[in-house]
Amino acid sequence: MFHLDPQQAVLEHVAQPPKAQAAPPRLSDLAAALADQPIAPTYSTAVVAGVAQAAEIVLIIATGVALFGLNGGDTLLSVVTTLGVVAVAEVFIGLLRLHGIAAYRLGISQLWKSALGWTAAFALLGGLVLLYDSGHALSRPWILTFWAAGLGVLAIYRMVLHQVVMHWTRQGKLKRRTVIVGGGKDAEALIESIQSTGRDDIDLLGLFDDRNDDRSPESVASLAKLGRVAELIEFARQTRIDLVIVSMPLFAEHRVLDMLKQLWVLPVDIRLSAHMSKLRFTSKAYSYVGGVPVFDMADRPISDWNLVFKWLFDKLVAVTALILLSPVMIATAIAIKLESKGPVFFRQKRHGFNNQLIDMWKFRSMRTDMLDANATRLVTKDDPRVTKVGRFIRKTSIDELPQLFNVLLGELSIVGPRPHALAAKADNQLYYDAVEGYFARHRVKPGMTGWAQIHGWRGETDTVDKIMQRVKCDLYYIENWSLWLDVKIVAMTPISLFTQRNNAF
Repeated sequence: MFHLDPQQAVLEHVAQPPKAQAAPPRLSDLAAALADQPIAPTYSTAVVAGVAQAAEIVLIIATGVALFGLNGGDTLLSVVTTLGVVAVAEVFIGLLRLHGIAAYRLGISQLWKSALGWTAAFALLGGLVLLYDSGHALSRPWILTFWAAGLGVLAIYRMVLHQVVMHWTRQGKLKRRTVIVGGGKDAEALIESIQSTGRDDIDLLGLFDDRNDDRSPESVASLAKLGRVAELIEFARQTRIDLVIVSMPLFAEHRVLDMLKQLWVLPVDIRLSAHMSKLRFTSKAYSYVGGVPVFDMADRPISDWNLVFKWLFDKLVAVTALILLSPVMIATAIAIKLESKGPVFFRQKRHGFNNQLIDMWKFRSMRTDMLDANATRLVTKDDPRVTKVGRFIRKTSIDELPQLFNVLLGELSIVGPRPHALAAKADNQLYYDAVEGYFARHRVKPGMTGWAQIHGWRGETDTVDKIMQRVKCDLYYIENWSLWLDVKIVAMTPISLFTQRNNAF
């Protein structure tokens, strides 16, 4: 009853008969003013914790290496011992729950607990030395010095880390921008719980509720009502939201499902509050926002360390491709200039991540006097607007290569849903009118190639079925993303140009 497969829900939504989309709702004055406020950058708590732990490990290993001169024995044995002690110490420190933003905010208590974990690792080492090192291959002075020096390094590092984390906490750099969906007494209790237990981690912006009666006042627990749920979608397009918490009774299954179908198009984490439910599940069934138990209904597709890995992958592939393909790009630019007058590049507005507009670059494939910046008319076979060079570079996708610069600028990814022209149509319907859930494909950055492209869905999309198949492929990619899937798609892209049905003209 309480589990929803977001991918399945939206795919079913996409498969519904197309219907006209309403114009974006106008935000209330309060919501618009809030959306216009500048947003300070924030840091992923998962990434901060991971970097902090890695730095701690490196510092302690460096301490052990710096003391090798005191060993006077086997250097290899010293290396193995240092790595072993650090590994065991980190296990003990992890068992004491001393890694994570909440732990780093602790004061003296994290110092003596980390000292306990470090000392426990050396106690284990001491026992092994007494049992097996009768020949004194390991220097006893080195062991004692390493223990004392490591203890000091740990204490200093933890104090510095504590100050840094507390400074970021005061600046709000570790907070998640959050909105509440719902109203009334349930929402009031939820807001009060978050304000008392999650003040350092959650920045409550406001609440959205479709009800207009006494159950939904203009302010709940000092948190302002910003509008209806439909306006939340537009609000999230205009300002960053990290988390949406739905405050609804668990038994209101149809209301919850309907809400999730509306909100799933947003690149946010969606949680269903369980704080007022009399039902009790095992602790593993919940995650927590501050001290509030919630059910995880949908996650942002790519976040935290996955976002870091994808960023590195994009930059590495883009730089490598620019180096390797620069002769092709130079030859293409020369051919375009020789065949027809006008610029080498063509710039076009496209929808990027979370519907933000970006300028996408391509090699010009049309005659300058027939350019169609908004793609109001699809390119077809033997289209007179397309030059001879343009026909070749469109067929081989060479016209897309300048988008490598979009990748370096952070506007595109190497792999992701292809960004479509704003006025592109299928059967004389704009794409977002033709396909329910179309904007769900913008939950991640668009890409130069994607799952749809390697399965033959590239080129002309003159029918609703074609664009629907593209969207389904895009949603599959989003829900099943992994770095290995990106690698597979990049590897398959040049092969698909020759083996898949290609209707690009």
